[in-house]
Formats: sequence, structure tokens, C-alpha cells
Amino acid sequence: MSEPVSVRIMDREFTIGCEPSEREQLVAAAQLVDKRMREIRGDSRTAALDRVAVLTALNLAHELMQGRQLGGSSDQAIRQTLGEMNRKLDGLFDSLAPR
Repeated sequence: MSEPVSVRIMDREFTIGCEPSEREQLVAAAQLVDKRMREIRGDSRTAALDRVAVLTALNLAHELMQGRQLGGSSDQAIRQTLGEMNRKLDGLFDSLAPR
């Protein structure tokens, strides 16, 4: 059952509904967004909030896409290594089998 959770981003409060089991992750995500938005805004208090939000979203999306690309290539490398190990083990078991 969804429960309301209040988070603060750029000194503004937002109430978001989420499952109790997801509360910690939601709060952590809000803290990350707040931190990144503050970094992008920097010392410029006149930066438009919507511009800062869009730049932050683009940066986070880019990082997510990079992570997925790296994860995909590492998954492929792991599958390939496991396949090679399985072939070697099959060969070893075949050589140890009684004839």
C-alpha cells in the first residue's frame, strides 16, 4: 500500500507516494537529485530552476545509459568466459571418465 513520503529538493518540499519498502531508496534518490541540482546551479542563484532540473535529468540519464552499456558488455564477457570454462571442464571430465 502506497504511503506519502515528503522529500526536499532545492529547498522545495515534494510529497510522493511509495511503498514502505521503497522509502529509503526514494529518500536517497531525492538527496542525489538535490545534490546534483545544487552542483549544476553552483553559485548562480539566478539560474532558472527548470533549466537546472533539465540539465540534472540529462546528466543522470547519461550516467544511467553509460552504466547499462558497460553492464551489457561485461555481461557478454562473463558469458563468454563461462562458456570457455564449461568447454574446458567438459574436456577434463571426458579425459577422466573410465573407458
